[in-house]
Amino acid sequence: MTPPPRAGNVLSMTDKGAAGAFPAAWWAPALALAERPAPVGGAVPSAEARDRVARWRAGFGAGHRFDQRLAADGLDEVALLGLLTETPAALAARVSRPAWADTVERAVRGATARQVDTDDWRTALAAVLKPFVTGAADDLTDRIAAYAHQLDLAALVTAFSARLSRLLVPVAARTFAHELNTAVAGGHATGFAGFAARLTEPARFAGLLTTYPVLARLLGQASTFHTDAFAELVTRFAADRDRIVATLLGGTDPGPLAEVRTGLGDTHRRGRSVAILTFADGSRTVYKPRDLTVHDRFGAAVRWLGEVVPDLDLRTAAAAASDGYGWVEYVPARPLPDHAAAARFYRRQGALLALLHALHAADTHFENVIAHGDQPVLVDTEALFHPALAAPVDSVDPAGRMLAESVQRTGLLPLVAAGEGGTADVSALGGTTVTDIVADWEAGARGTLREVRRTVTSAAASNLPRLDGHVVEVTGHEKALLDGFRTAYDAITRHRAEFTDLLGECADDEVRVAVRHSRGYARLLAESTRPELLRDGLTRDNALDVLWVESAGDPLRWRVCRHEVADLWALDVPMFTARPGSADLWSATGHRLPGALERPGLASALAKVNAMSEVDLRDQEWIIAAALATRTAAVAHRAAAPLPGRLAGTAAPPERLLVSACAIADQLVARTHTSGDRVNWLGLELVDDQRWLVLPMGASLGTGHLGVALFLAQVADLSGVPRYAEAARQALDGLPRLFDLMRGRPDLVGAIGCGGFHGFGGIAYGLARLTTLLGDDGLEGGLRDATRTAVELAAAAAKAPGPAGVASGGAGCLAAMTAVHTELGLREAADLAKECAEGLAELVRRTGGHCGAPHGPSGFADGTAGIAWALAGHDPEAAELAAAHARAEDGELGWCTGAAGLAMAGGALDPLLVDRPVLSDLSLCHGELGIAEALTTEHLAAERRKHAGLILDAYTRYGAVCGTPGGVPTPGLLNGVAGIGYGLLRLGHPERVPSVLLLQPSRHDGQPRQPQ
Repeated sequence: MTPPPRAGNVLSMTDKGAAGAFPAAWWAPALALAERPAPVGGAVPSAEARDRVARWRAGFGAGHRFDQRLAADGLDEVALLGLLTETPAALAARVSRPAWADTVERAVRGATARQVDTDDWRTALAAVLKPFVTGAADDLTDRIAAYAHQLDLAALVTAFSARLSRLLVPVAARTFAHELNTAVAGGHATGFAGFAARLTEPARFAGLLTTYPVLARLLGQASTFHTDAFAELVTRFAADRDRIVATLLGGTDPGPLAEVRTGLGDTHRRGRSVAILTFADGSRTVYKPRDLTVHDRFGAAVRWLGEVVPDLDLRTAAAAASDGYGWVEYVPARPLPDHAAAARFYRRQGALLALLHALHAADTHFENVIAHGDQPVLVDTEALFHPALAAPVDSVDPAGRMLAESVQRTGLLPLVAAGEGGTADVSALGGTTVTDIVADWEAGARGTLREVRRTVTSAAASNLPRLDGHVVEVTGHEKALLDGFRTAYDAITRHRAEFTDLLGECADDEVRVAVRHSRGYARLLAESTRPELLRDGLTRDNALDVLWVESAGDPLRWRVCRHEVADLWALDVPMFTARPGSADLWSATGHRLPGALERPGLASALAKVNAMSEVDLRDQEWIIAAALATRTAAVAHRAAAPLPGRLAGTAAPPERLLVSACAIADQLVARTHTSGDRVNWLGLELVDDQRWLVLPMGASLGTGHLGVALFLAQVADLSGVPRYAEAARQALDGLPRLFDLMRGRPDLVGAIGCGGFHGFGGIAYGLARLTTLLGDDGLEGGLRDATRTAVELAAAAAKAPGPAGVASGGAGCLAAMTAVHTELGLREAADLAKECAEGLAELVRRTGGHCGAPHGPSGFADGTAGIAWALAGHDPEAAELAAAHARAEDGELGWCTGAAGLAMAGGALDPLLVDRPVLSDLSLCHGELGIAEALTTEHLAAERRKHAGLILDAYTRYGAVCGTPGGVPTPGLLNGVAGIGYGLLRLGHPERVPSVLLLQPSRHDGQPRQPQ
């Protein structure tokens, strides 16, 4: 393709020829790849074309993905080379001239030079683009003038023009800034106002659009699409006005239509969007340019639930559906009338959650629910019966699969989304404000514009109830929400046949399918307006091919890429729909993709409803409680408050402690999620010490399924109950696949690290212990070989930069490798322990003992106390230097950061560890059972027995309260019930149960095994 004129020469163009004249075939370079048929014959490919194809192919990596991508558009590499070599004139001669080219030329013909007097770049650019807006407004006026008696024509056209201008300005902004800055550098301009004024001249405006024909296309298309969409809305309104008044406005005539506010949410289907219509009397209604049958079905389900549970009285938004579109009641946010209403609101929210769960819904984010007094009103029902598009990240992880099909998929429960502006809860229970980073421009030197990133915080959403001007959050109303969920869940299970009949009626309704996140599409749309992408359509297609690259290995997303790209060319957010009873998918333009879905959404919903039971209810309630707990700000490693009152304590003989540990093991076995020979659990995990998340358990010792397996194997060894050992073996089933993955991903190995609880050091330790407890056949391929692999991965991780502490770093690796060598006699473990000791000692000496963080952690888990402890048997001098910096955090008693950890590292015993109220948290990390480990010395035997009695009394009265927000039970070793169970075993059988907090090996009469 012959290159277009160089950027930066727009102002140097002369006015030769007719004002605003375009060269022949100027529009051809703007055609997309899918719009260019393969050339027949043609010129020999140019060197530039070959280079572009090579770079394009390289983006797809090795293999045949690039060829498959070209084939989707009916092309191959030879054809692409021909297209890249072909001249615009040759291309134009064999394709039809697009309608948008006429729109662009009409806009330029209607342009007139004008002065631009403003210090706002947006206003200046809007003046340049005004011919597009004026042409669209004139067209719209002609098309809706016949309805002038029903609406304020001038007001609607004015609002439409302002909206279209706001849409077009960001599309052209980067090109405008680039041309301005180039002109300033070349001495052709002195500021954006003067530059804009000269661009209003038709010849120069035509020159700009000829230089950037893709920009011209986007502007022309957007003008046409939004005009068509607005005219369609008004025409539909005029036809349906009487029904809108009767159905949604109580039969009272509201007067003329005074305002139409479009652009609420994303645009789909060529410029169409949700809109709010306001009438002369102030009343409102909502326009939705999509089929609303499923909205009516949801209303029927709500009414059914109200009949079987009359006191719920859930409210829906009334609707007047038409063919392919409809009108919905405008539901305003209203405050709560009193405090008692908050409980009613959240009880209904819980019932709504159960209903959405049964309807296999998704995407119930904060913008889709309105707090209307004590009623949570769902105002967007398009994502009911949402099919599962892809398996979880680990498709064989049973816990991951369960979570993906659980209440969490609805989007109503707390859901953290990460963006450039940080993280935010975008669920229907969050979303008070959302912070994002957006691109903007500001004045630079000599009248230029420079791109900046600005933080933008949205206004508070309307999804949460308010009382006296303050948001009433779900915290404090968890019981009401759970009660509402349980009530609706029970109603559905009691009347299962009736409910499934309701579902069956939805088989042919249109529902939306979210193939990717809308925010990702929006970012791609914004980034694809860079000027270097707007000179030639194939260059922009190359940039949009990131969708194809990301979809490699994902058959569904690969199949829809060409439709996504077509929508993005229309400046739309891509949209797909389905019918709940079908596995087919439809694009925004109505193209049908037969059998695209693995399973229809209705089949998933029916399977879910048929599987609803007491056991499933318990699982869903745990997910709800855990998800609500994630709203708590993460305060890592802090002791919980003491239990109310003082416990008297109870006798704690070994057999009672074992019985209690067996009860915990029974709970863990009952809570497994199973797939074939593999089991796993869902857990509440503190990620990066920043936030709590509900996740399938990973493989780590401290918070993963390996730690749970270690507890189950230990209790099996003491109790002789075989099902515990079997569950422990099944929990290890995924490790060989994990190790295979890690061998090819050194970046992940380094990120995971070598630590004793959160890294490969801890995994090796756990596997070594399990080899002793379960035998070498506890894992396919042998536990001993798996341990050796974990040691190899720990050695690789230890070479990467990382922390030095016990939990995540080299000190933990040192302790773990020492234990592995003692346990199994693996020489490579001893070698790695030696390397870790030397590296830690060098770090301690180089930093004077503070290990590079003079004000950083100094406790056992992550700080200098743990480093000193790990070095004590290898380099006493370095250990003593590090120990001088060890200290407990103020007021903390636990193993991780407190006095117990210091005592276990060899420091003095704080008297508070012996005589104080019992904490409500029983966990190993920063709870009572971690503190108990500090009392495991002969001279503290009496204190230990007393402490064991108090802990057993607390467990008997209050259960296994974990080190999580609200004490929500989680399976893990450090913060969870597995650790509590392990701690009880350690209290009762210290001679047979090694300290996991000290990474002790199993007992072998004090002698290491012979090297192997």
